[in-house]
Amino acid sequence: MVFRRREKLSLWQRIAGGFWPRAGWPRTLRYFSHRIRRLPDTPAKVARGMFAGTLVSMLPLPGMQIVVGGLLAWAIRGNILAAVLCAFISNPLTTPFIAVSSITLGQFLIGGEAALTPRMVANAFAEAGRDLWHNAQALFDPDMTASWVGLAKFWDTVYLPYFTGALVIGIVSGIVAYYMSLPLVSAYQRGRKRRLADRAQEMRAAREAPAAEGDGE
Repeated sequence: MVFRRREKLSLWQRIAGGFWPRAGWPRTLRYFSHRIRRLPDTPAKVARGMFAGTLVSMLPLPGMQIVVGGLLAWAIRGNILAAVLCAFISNPLTTPFIAVSSITLGQFLIGGEAALTPRMVANAFAEAGRDLWHNAQALFDPDMTASWVGLAKFWDTVYLPYFTGALVIGIVSGIVAYYMSLPLVSAYQRGRKRRLADRAQEMRAAREAPAAEGDGE
């Protein structure tokens, strides 16, 4: 393939790249901003796509955020590529902060009994994982009975407050992204059209200049 790397990255290099891109975060963010502004679509559609992608990037949907963001952008007639780009707001560096904020807010909204500690969250994940593995084995072993205790605990104590808080944070962040991107994309596209028109006028003037000189002689 044309864009395939000459040297394949190792697993640790890929993991490290999730925390700190090879080009650095400042350059990556500048590229992201530049790419969003240059999307070939109306400012309103780009802004709706950013709303969809930003909202979904906050939700606990591992491995599905890009697909769900694209579908949401399509449903609200937004730019799908803008949604896909914004889905990468959720990454190994930002996810812990999003998770803590979402779980805290979700517990407040649904009336959680006590604040979750990192150990409680880790135990809930471990118990849910054990239940998933046990239930997968039970599909092939008639002597084993499926267990849902760990999964139910994970749902009640972690996932439900996480999703509830993340949905609120995602909607607010999406609205902010929409209203911030709309004027920026509009101004960029107007400036780009003006620059292209000025360039076309300069090219016409350059072509007409030799003809005018010939007529003068």
